[in-house]
Amino acid sequence: MISGQTAYPINRVAIMVVLALGTFILGLTEFSMMPMLPLISETFNVSPTESGYAISAYAMGVVVGAPILMLTTANMRKRKALLIFLSLMFIANGLSALSTSLNQLILFRFLSGLPHGAYFGAAILLAADIAPKGKRATFMSKIFMGLTIATIVGVPLVTLVGQNLSWRYCLAGASVLSLIALVLVYFVVPNIDNNKPSNLLNELSVLKDKLVWSILGIVIVGFGGVFCIYTYIADTILDVTHSPAYTISIAMVMFGIGCTIGNYFLGKAADGSAIKATGLSLVFTIIFALMYVGASHNIWQLYAVIFLIGCSIGLATLIQTLLMDVSPDGHAMIGALVQCAFNIANAIGPWVGGLAIAQGAQPNQTGYVAAALFLGGFIMWGLSYFQLSRKNQSMLTS
Repeated sequence: MISGQTAYPINRVAIMVVLALGTFILGLTEFSMMPMLPLISETFNVSPTESGYAISAYAMGVVVGAPILMLTTANMRKRKALLIFLSLMFIANGLSALSTSLNQLILFRFLSGLPHGAYFGAAILLAADIAPKGKRATFMSKIFMGLTIATIVGVPLVTLVGQNLSWRYCLAGASVLSLIALVLVYFVVPNIDNNKPSNLLNELSVLKDKLVWSILGIVIVGFGGVFCIYTYIADTILDVTHSPAYTISIAMVMFGIGCTIGNYFLGKAADGSAIKATGLSLVFTIIFALMYVGASHNIWQLYAVIFLIGCSIGLATLIQTLLMDVSPDGHAMIGALVQCAFNIANAIGPWVGGLAIAQGAQPNQTGYVAAALFLGGFIMWGLSYFQLSRKNQSMLTS
C-alpha cells in the first residue's frame, strides 16, 4: 500500500521526477504542434486550416482515451498502467514522425492523444497517494510541473528545430523520450497495489454530482481563454507587434515561465483553500486578457502579459484538488474528466478565437474573446461556490 503516512521505503523525489518527465513529454507533444503548423502546411501542401486538424485530432484522442483507459486500468497497479500509457506514447509519436500524408498525421495524432489524460490521471493519483499529510495539492502540482517546463524549454526548442531541420525531428524526439521514461518508470516507480481499490459503479457515480460538472465547467469555459490567446500568439507578434520571427520563441519561453511559477504558487494555495484561490485567479485572468490587446503593440509589454497569462495554468492543480475534495470516490474518473475538460477547452478557445479573426478581428483582439471565456469560467466558479457552500452547510446541520 502506498500512502503519505506509510513506512514503506520509497524515494518520493525520484518518483516525482520520473512522473514529471512523462508530463513533460505530453506537454511537448501537445503544445509544440501549434507553432509548427506552418511547416506542416508546407510539407503536405495544405492550408493552415487543414493542418490545424492535427491539433483537433490530438484533443479528440484525449477526450476519447482518458475515460476509457482510466476506467479499464483503475484497479491495475499504477506502474503497470503507466508503462502501458508510455508504450502508446512511444509508438504513436514515432508513427506521427513518419507520416507520409496529412491524413496519416491526423490519425497518428489522434492515437498520440489517447494516453494523454490517462497518464496524467494515473500520475496525479500516485502523487496524491505518496504525498505527506497536508501536501497533496503541492505534490500534484509537481506532476503538472513537467508540462509547464515543457512550455519553457521544450516548445521553444522544438520550434527552432522544426524551423531549421524538420517538424518530424520534434515528434521523433518525443517518441525517444517516451521510451526513456518507460524504462525509468519500470526501475524507479515501486510495483505496489493500489491504495484504494475502485469499482465501476463508484467511478461512474461522480457523473451524477452537479457540483462536479459545475467545477468542470470552470475548465471547459474558462480555460478556453488560455488556449484562445496561446494559439494566436505567433500571429499577434508577426502581424500586430511586427517583431521578428525569433521573438515568438521568446514569447513561448515567457509563457512557460509563467506556467511554472503559477503552478507552483497556486499548488501551495490549493493546500489552503482551493475554492477561494480559484475564484481570485479567474478575476486576474480576465484582467490579463484585456491587457493583452493593448500590450501587443510593444513586444516588451507583450512578453510581460504573456507571462501573466501563463501563470493561469496553475488553475489545473486547483481544479483537480477541488474535485478530489468534493468527491471522495471515483478519483480515476475525475482524473479522466479533468483531462477531457482541458482538451475540450483546447478545442473551444482556438475555435472561438478563429471565428473572431474570420469576422475581421486582429489576432491581438483574441484577448477580448479570452476575457469573455474567463468571465464564463468565473460564472461557473460562482455556481460551484454556491453549491459547495450549501453542501457544507447541510453537512453541518445533519
